[in-house]
Amino acid sequence: MTKVYFGMTLSLDGFVNDRKGNFDMLFASFEPNEELAAMLQNTGAVVMGRNSFEAGGDTDSYADSYEFQVPLFVLTKKPPAKHPKENDKLTITFVTDGIESAIKQAKIAAKGKDVAVMGVSVGRQLLKAGLVDELQITIAPILLGKGLLLFEHLEELEINLEKLRTIETKQQVEIWYKVIHQT
Repeated sequence: MTKVYFGMTLSLDGFVNDRKGNFDMLFASFEPNEELAAMLQNTGAVVMGRNSFEAGGDTDSYADSYEFQVPLFVLTKKPPAKHPKENDKLTITFVTDGIESAIKQAKIAAKGKDVAVMGVSVGRQLLKAGLVDELQITIAPILLGKGLLLFEHLEELEINLEKLRTIETKQQVEIWYKVIHQT
């Protein structure tokens, strides 16, 4: 059965980027592992926001080198004038009618595999809409002090979680949670 998971890497103090908007330092200690390989294998579609999609600069590079070679659904108010490069596995759909539509389309495209959600804004929308089944939080070994907080602007929500698993590498910790109740 398809599940929707929202995954992010953040600093120990909860920031997804620093005061200048940079996030590279969060991945300095990244180490590939078997769990990551399994996650990539079990993911059938990705939903992300336009900011996340354009963060790397060259959007044509997704077709050549993005780790998820699956259909991508980019939530945006306005699609770009030029459609990015695709390949036989990775297609790009710009969704302009909200998170519910993006998740619905992604679930169909995933064909029973999981749907990964990337990006702070889209993740918050997903949580507010009650559409997330699991959270995947990777904690990088750094304190940033300022920047963009992952769980800011969710004050009206109370979400209970159940820890599913913890993956530890030399430098970081990844925790998977099941969303069990949201009010």
